[in-house]
Amino acid sequence: MNRRQLLTAIGGLGLTGGSVLAVRGGLPSPTGEDSSGLPLTFETIDAPGSEAGEITVPQEGTPTFIDLFATWCAPCKEQMNVLSTVHEEYGDRVAFVSITNERLGGTLTERDVRAWWRRHHGAWTVGVDPDSDLMAALGAGGIPYHAVADASGTIRWQKAGLTLADTIRTELDRVLEEP
Repeated sequence: MNRRQLLTAIGGLGLTGGSVLAVRGGLPSPTGEDSSGLPLTFETIDAPGSEAGEITVPQEGTPTFIDLFATWCAPCKEQMNVLSTVHEEYGDRVAFVSITNERLGGTLTERDVRAWWRRHHGAWTVGVDPDSDLMAALGAGGIPYHAVADASGTIRWQKAGLTLADTIRTELDRVLEEP
């Protein structure tokens, strides 16, 4: 990352309500089409709506809403109310997956993530990506970060920062209406 990119990123921290810049992966392309390296498989956590095991992101054969978050991220906490509402509305028609790039062990345990998930009303699959592979594949420059993939696994929409429920609904409806 050069000095100009770093200064832009630091300036962006204040504009996104405290979101963190992920140096790895750079910024997303303007068209949102940089999803090289997908699908990827991640370890999942036993938490409300989630079972311990693995998940492939995006899910094959069903539209997938992808949420990148961290337990220390204030905007991510705020985003959970919106995600919970939209998740309830779409039920089984869309696979919801939230992935944190936090490393488990030391100061953060799976139990901590499970407790955070419960406190913020998570009710869908939650997984961990300590190497930030998904952030890199999506070109995510910070969190929270959201993406929608169609049933074939193609990323159709991406957005950094807080996302309104109406925006998520619009993007999910768009992929659900595709033939």
